[in-house]
Amino acid sequence: MRARHVTLPFFVYGTLRPGEHNHDHFLRGRTRSERPGRLTGAVLYDGPGYPYAVEEPGGVVHGELVTALPEAYGELLAVLDELEECVPGDPRSLYDRVARPVTLDADGTAVTAWVYVAAPAVATRLRAHGTRIEGGDWHARRR
Repeated sequence: MRARHVTLPFFVYGTLRPGEHNHDHFLRGRTRSERPGRLTGAVLYDGPGYPYAVEEPGGVVHGELVTALPEAYGELLAVLDELEECVPGDPRSLYDRVARPVTLDADGTAVTAWVYVAAPAVATRLRAHGTRIEGGDWHARRR
């Protein structure tokens, strides 16, 4: 799924998660809900300083499903694309924004969400030389 105009929640797994530095700066006051969830079919790599989700069968990434306030959605989408250096069609992009199913931890419901995953060139480099975050949880890496 690659439609860029669809209004979807966002799945955040790194510096945009509650308690991380970008959460307050970019999400506070712009969200209706933030619920724990997981993305299957991806693993996490250290950036360093921020993580990359790399699509890979069998992996799991933990994070939050963030639903934006309707009146903040367009601005938030643009701000997050800029933060993530996601420019559709640009091979220099760090991330691609893709629609993927995310499973809510509370009840197992699957919700389609925007997820920023490592762009192809970045993913190739990370697979060859990156540091994988075992367990797929950015918060847990500090424990």
